[in-house]
Amino acid sequence: MLKSNVGYSMEEDSFSSGATTAKNAKKGLKPKIGFLYTSVLSNVKEVVRGVKSVTEAPIIGCTSSGAIIVPEGIVASPNGFSGMLMMDDAKMEVGVACHEGGRNARNIGRKVAIEAVKNAGSTRAPSYFYMVASPKEEEEYLLGIQDVIGDVPCFGGSAADDTVEGKWKIICNDKVFSNGVAVAFFYTDKDIETIYTGAYRETKKCGIITKVENNRTLCSIDGEKALVKYGEWIRKDPKELRGTNLLVASIKKPLGVKDPLGNLIAVRHPMVGNSDNTMNLGNHLAEKTAVIQLEATTDELIDSTGDTMKVLKKKISTDPGAYILVHCGGRKLGIGKRLPEVHKQLLKEAKGVPFITVFTFGEYGYFEHSANTCGGLMLSFTAFGRE
Repeated sequence: MLKSNVGYSMEEDSFSSGATTAKNAKKGLKPKIGFLYTSVLSNVKEVVRGVKSVTEAPIIGCTSSGAIIVPEGIVASPNGFSGMLMMDDAKMEVGVACHEGGRNARNIGRKVAIEAVKNAGSTRAPSYFYMVASPKEEEEYLLGIQDVIGDVPCFGGSAADDTVEGKWKIICNDKVFSNGVAVAFFYTDKDIETIYTGAYRETKKCGIITKVENNRTLCSIDGEKALVKYGEWIRKDPKELRGTNLLVASIKKPLGVKDPLGNLIAVRHPMVGNSDNTMNLGNHLAEKTAVIQLEATTDELIDSTGDTMKVLKKKISTDPGAYILVHCGGRKLGIGKRLPEVHKQLLKEAKGVPFITVFTFGEYGYFEHSANTCGGLMLSFTAFGRE
C-alpha cells in the first residue's frame, strides 16, 4: 500500500526549514522518494542540507514561483519556505538522477535516463517518470530520455523563480543547480495517472506558422509579423505588447497547438514582444503548423483546478494515495489574490489525500495517446494509486 505525508515550513533559517519539512513529511513512513519544493528567497542548498539531516531518501524537486499549496493552505513568506511530499510503498522502486546543462541537451537526457535506471536497481524501462528541468531545453532533454526508455508517460514541470530572472534552482538528492535536468523513474504495479491540460477555450482565430527562429521565436503567422497578427486577434496595439507586457497580456489569451489527433492542445505562452514585431514563446514551435488563439477568464482558471482533479479521480483505477499537482506560475499570476480559491477547490477534491502543488515555468505531460509534450500555462496533475 502506498502511503504519503506532506511537511512544510516557513522558518527563516533555511537549514531548520528543511529539517522541519522533512521531519513532518517522514512521519510514519519509510520513504522511497521526497518531492521537495522551495522558495528562491531561501538558501536552497541549506534547505537541502536540512532535509538530508533527517532522511536518506532520494529527493527531487525545484524552486516554486512565489508559493506552494498543501492541504493546510498556501505556503508563502518573505523569508522563504519549503515543502515536501514523501511516499512510502514497499513494492515501489525509484531511481533518481540528474545532470547539469551542457552543449548537447539530448545527450544529457540519455545519460540521465541510463543513470536513473541504474539507480533504481533495474535494467528495464520504468512504468512512469517525473522530470524537472530549467526553462529552455526541456524538449531536448525529454527526447534524450525517451531515446533510452521509449514511450513511457511522464509528468512534471520546469523550475521557476518569482520574477522570471533566472534565479530558479533544480534539486536532486544533495545537488542544487540552475541549468540542467533531473528525473525520477518509478517502478511499480500500481496505477499512476496524469491529466495534462490548459483548460482554455478555443477561439476562431487561428493561422499557419510561417516562420520560426531558434525553435521559440515566432516570427510570422500567415506571412504577417507575429506580434502584429496576435495584436489583431486580442485587439491590442503591438506597441503595447513589447517586452514583458506580452507575458502578462497573454496569460488569459495564449496560443495553442494541437497534437496530430486533436486530443491535446499544448499551450504556448507568448513571453516577450520584440521591437521587430516577432515574439518569444516558452516552448518549441514548428513551421507550417497551425496556431490557435485560446482564452479563459479568471473564474475559469480557478475552476479548472477542481475540474481537473475530478477528471483525474475518474481516470485512476484505484483510490489515490498521493497527488503531485504541477500548476503553471503564469496561471497563478493571472489568478492573483484569488489563489485561496484554488486551495479551497484542491482541498475539497483531494478528500484527505496528501497533495502538494508547485508553481512552474513550464509543464510536461500527455493526454490519451498523445506523445509526452512540454507546454506552458498548463496543469500537469498526477495521482498515485494507493493499492
